[in-house]
Amino acid sequence: MSSSVKVVPTSAATNSAPENVVLQSSPAAPKPCCVCKEEKAARDECFLYSNKGGEVECVDTINAYKKCMASYGFKI
Repeated sequence: MSSSVKVVPTSAATNSAPENVVLQSSPAAPKPCCVCKEEKAARDECFLYSNKGGEVECVDTINAYKKCMASYGFKI
């Protein structure tokens, strides 16, 4: 007789779960460093190569980055 392991989401009731059940944790929220990479790169490039200062010339790329981060729940 072979034993099998069943994967059950953590949201499932576990009070009467058999011993051969492994709880699967819900996926963690993304980290800020792992999202909006293209927007971040565009913002950083604009800052590096701006002539008058990034705050003035890069408003559009800054806002695009902020909007993208907000879509993942991050507040900048």
